[in-house]
Amino acid sequence: GNDVWSGRRATPNRQRSDGPLRTPQRALQLLLQSEPAPTEIRLRGGVYYLQEPLIITPEHTEKAQRRLTLSAYEGETPIFSGGRRIVGWQQGKWNGKIVWSAEIPEVREGRWSFRQLFVNGRRATRARHPNKGYLEMEALLDSTPDWVHGHTRFRYRAGDIPMFSSFENGEVLVFNRWVENRLPLKAIDPQERILSFGKRSTFALQEGDLYYLENLPEALDMPGEWYLSHCEGKLYYLPRQGERIEDLEAIAPALPQLVRVVGQPEQGRYVEGVRFYGIVFRHTEWSLPAEMETGGFVQAAFGVPAAIYAEGARRCEWIHCTVEQVGTYGIELGRGCQHNRIEGCMIHDLGAGGVKIGEPTIREDPREQTFGNTVQDCVIQDGGKLFASAVGIWIGQSYSNRLIHNTISNFYYTGISIGWTWGYGKSLAGGNLVEFNHVHHIGMRSDGDGPVLSDMGGIYTLGIQHGTVIRNNLWHDIAGYRYGGWGIYFDEGSTGIVAENNLVYRTTHGGFHQHYGRENIVRNNIFAYARDHQIQASRPEDHLRFTFERNIVLGRGAQWLTGGIDANIRFDYNLYWREDGDELRFGGDDFLAWQAKGQDVHSRVTDPLFENPAEGDFRLKPNSPAFALGFKPFDVSKAGARRRKQTKIEQ
Repeated sequence: GNDVWSGRRATPNRQRSDGPLRTPQRALQLLLQSEPAPTEIRLRGGVYYLQEPLIITPEHTEKAQRRLTLSAYEGETPIFSGGRRIVGWQQGKWNGKIVWSAEIPEVREGRWSFRQLFVNGRRATRARHPNKGYLEMEALLDSTPDWVHGHTRFRYRAGDIPMFSSFENGEVLVFNRWVENRLPLKAIDPQERILSFGKRSTFALQEGDLYYLENLPEALDMPGEWYLSHCEGKLYYLPRQGERIEDLEAIAPALPQLVRVVGQPEQGRYVEGVRFYGIVFRHTEWSLPAEMETGGFVQAAFGVPAAIYAEGARRCEWIHCTVEQVGTYGIELGRGCQHNRIEGCMIHDLGAGGVKIGEPTIREDPREQTFGNTVQDCVIQDGGKLFASAVGIWIGQSYSNRLIHNTISNFYYTGISIGWTWGYGKSLAGGNLVEFNHVHHIGMRSDGDGPVLSDMGGIYTLGIQHGTVIRNNLWHDIAGYRYGGWGIYFDEGSTGIVAENNLVYRTTHGGFHQHYGRENIVRNNIFAYARDHQIQASRPEDHLRFTFERNIVLGRGAQWLTGGIDANIRFDYNLYWREDGDELRFGGDDFLAWQAKGQDVHSRVTDPLFENPAEGDFRLKPNSPAFALGFKPFDVSKAGARRRKQTKIEQ
């Protein structure tokens, strides 16, 4: 295409005096200048390398009568890339290895840096020590006033760290509690075995925390790894088997965002009616600000932006789009985003998480509040590659959203997080519906990597959330490092939530846990095969904490319920079964002593008669004793994203 052409032809004319445009930015400029304004921008296949984010404002949608569509040309795949191609590769010998290298003047001049590289369409590995797995911290050298103050150094174990010729570009990734810490290396003392950092950890570190090192020259020792030397302005790459230097396509991200849909909700001016259809979004890069004292955020990597950002967007849609190979979250619906839809999208290979809705801030002006958004039939997977604490879908101070029929997997931290008020203070996170989602391999990935973090859930909630319902979901294979690999996790102040008709199995620390909260209902669920204990209730409080009724709990160990157990929880009409038939423990009580306290008076300990639970078949046989207790069977085979073939734009 050519940006001097009209853009009203799909192909150039014979005279090559008119045809399609070259850039989507020019298409948006012409939209503002045209009478009547077009309502559709059709994108031919190929890669559009963006020099800056594509910005859509209320002026664009007002001109297009609030029905602007940016869509893939039928049968073609347009790709928006925030990356730059690395060229000028040469083969040479470096540190005793045959490597390919390229000069990058912008890196040497301090105008560009990156932590990701994509070679021939695949994410390459930043030079890492060790190549697989993790090292364990041996000891802490400094005390802190409390656990919320971090450390700037620790002692490593003998033999863990080899001699490095340079560490000026190196980073240490330390995993502590429920966050990662990305800490620039300041010094290595081999005599005292001390690593020192240019930032402090977010929280106080703990002996035994896991870590690894990145971007050190001698760590470049495996095919597919790369090392970036800032002082040389040079990129080194160790090729994979079968790669040829003359065919190499290497792309490094340069932009933090690809698309910004930005209204002024405080003025009542929204970007309305924009539809993105069939577009692929790739290659973003974002780093912690240099002035930030810590190496990460307090939870969920919430401060990491998204490749696609919306603020003051209303009734906009992302349909059958793909977000991949990014160093950030995928899509963010921020301040004042209302009644938007993300449907049928593939969001994967992520530096952080999948989708963010809302913000940590409570907005008093309804025009600035975020609500009524839908994420449906999306596959969100393979995240946390740079920011391990990021989650599949994060909702903060936002209400009446719908998360329906999504598949979320392979994150190091939580699958879905809803809340952002700790405790019983004011909260906007109510009335959210979480239904028919399939969330699995959280904490520990399906390739066996992890767990590295703690205190997570398949779903995690915070604060007062009257009207939030979690139902008909499938949660499984959830693992925490030190503690806290739970299926359904009601954390601080969770109130007014209903969890029903969920199947939860293979967790490390329990199918259900409530830290503290008020008047939650957990009913008609199946919890199975937790490793340490089946159910946990932590903080006693002087009000009804939760009701647990008509659930089936299946396991193999003795401890059924653990934590701070008091009279302000209600258990009844449940069916429990330990597969070896031995006793169950509820706190320090056996089942009869537990019943004598007025709990589970009508419940039973007997085989529920599942079809084949060891293989994941939790259908009940017709003669199951659970039916007599009022248990209603539910079908989780429908959980997860429903795939549909992408064809043309749905009208």
